[in-house]
Amino acid sequence: MSGTDATPDPPAAEPTYARPAQAEPSQAGPSHVGPSQAGPSHVGPSHAGPSHVGSSSAGSSSAVLAATGPSYAARASARLAAGALRVFLVVAALFWLLPTLGLLLSSLLSPTDLNNGGWWQVLTAPSRLTADNYERLLANDTITGSLLSTFAIAVPTTLLVVTLGAFAGYAFAWLEFPGRDWLFLIVVGLLVVPVQVALIPVSELFGAIGLFETTAGVVLFHTAFGLPFAVFLLRNFFAEIPRELLEAARLDGAGELRLFARVVLPLGAPAIASLGIFQFLWVWNDMLVALVFADSAHPPVTVALQQQVRQFGNNIDVLAPGAFLSMAVPLVVFFAFQRQFVSGVMAGAIK
Repeated sequence: MSGTDATPDPPAAEPTYARPAQAEPSQAGPSHVGPSQAGPSHVGPSHAGPSHVGSSSAGSSSAVLAATGPSYAARASARLAAGALRVFLVVAALFWLLPTLGLLLSSLLSPTDLNNGGWWQVLTAPSRLTADNYERLLANDTITGSLLSTFAIAVPTTLLVVTLGAFAGYAFAWLEFPGRDWLFLIVVGLLVVPVQVALIPVSELFGAIGLFETTAGVVLFHTAFGLPFAVFLLRNFFAEIPRELLEAARLDGAGELRLFARVVLPLGAPAIASLGIFQFLWVWNDMLVALVFADSAHPPVTVALQQQVRQFGNNIDVLAPGAFLSMAVPLVVFFAFQRQFVSGVMAGAIK
């Protein structure tokens, strides 16, 4: 029994054997690091297994690919595609501008040079360019008078369409009145009515009231056919203005007219500028309405150039500078309001 009583002492030493492995793994010296990290039982199954090595190498390769981005071949092909697209756009732009360039060079050649060859002769003989055609054009009372007549038609029409369209667009967007939606549907339906349908009845009406072959008659006709698009465009643009902003202005005591002038018009300036550019271009380049309703003694520039063809035949030395001059005015208007035009188009696209 004394031997069995002495045997409990070795179990008392077991905590001292297990204490270094449990309580001092971080403070152990080389003798403890070797068995605990390099032993076969610990290293093989936990760190050196094939499944762990394969997954770690695959993860590292995917991380490297994600960090480095697409390969060189992918970047090179993307650059080639972008370069080919730029070349195509440049070539398309050159082909698009080729007629305009030919018209400009033709307007700077004398009638003799034009009869002897085309405008491309300037490429080999640039000394043949001259401004005599423009001097004769500006000395032609018919052409200069037609330019003034065109301004007298285009400017009032644009102002009327923009002003009336803005008032009507605001009314359809924010004012409550009976039949508002039905009236707006009728306005939208007028967009599909062609101009040719109204030529004969409006001619009879203008003849009865004394507006046929007058500038006022042409302005009224263009205004009537320009208003549906103006109302449709500005109404949709004004409807996107936050209601809270208008309600705050009304709480501050602003009436409808002041609200329209101080809040709606500044916010709708891009759309109004875009409408003004479109309307001016349509009226300036119009020939059908001017040919029917305008005064034959003071025709717009499009009709005046057509009369030059009828009177002088192939009068290219007058037609070329006249056509280029009539085209330069809309270009000046467009580039003058280019920023507002782009802002209006982008705002309409986003909304």
